[in-house]
Amino acid sequence: MADTQQAIIAGGCFWCTEAVFRDVIGVSEVESGYIGGNVSNPTYKQVCTGTTGHAEGIRVTFDPDVISLPEIFDVFLGTHDPTQLNRQGGDVGTQYRSAIFPLTEDQRSEAEAAIARWNSEHPGTAVTTVEDATQWYPAEDYHQEYWEGEGKSNPYCLAVIPPKIMKLRKSFQDKVKS
Repeated sequence: MADTQQAIIAGGCFWCTEAVFRDVIGVSEVESGYIGGNVSNPTYKQVCTGTTGHAEGIRVTFDPDVISLPEIFDVFLGTHDPTQLNRQGGDVGTQYRSAIFPLTEDQRSEAEAAIARWNSEHPGTAVTTVEDATQWYPAEDYHQEYWEGEGKSNPYCLAVIPPKIMKLRKSFQDKVKS
């Protein structure tokens, strides 16, 4: 087995992107957190104001022998709306931007290639940014694995997450855990 790799992505509410990636084969861990801002140790309340510069993101740990980085990026772009600037559905603000935070120059190249690939295959233009990876801050404990816990009784999550998971199962059937 190869060493695991990590990728950091942001595509709206981290509860929603985390729920999708927990169902992806080869993914061993998904951590919700904050990245891309200018405040040390931000809290959820601070990030929600949109004034810290952070995005709600997820750090995905995966086995590249099972799922490649380009496939991770394809699933990411294919399970949220990368054409929405600073929003996903009802979540509005820079903290909900669509962004990839590469950890290496190779990841930067793969991120740019994934966005170009998405743009060539879909109507509309992805506004997903490729941003320098700044300090990663794990979100508070109650945000981790949210869908598996409180999320299934949260009306917002019930409205937003199942359609994303259905999109994953429909568009990426060979990438879904059984």
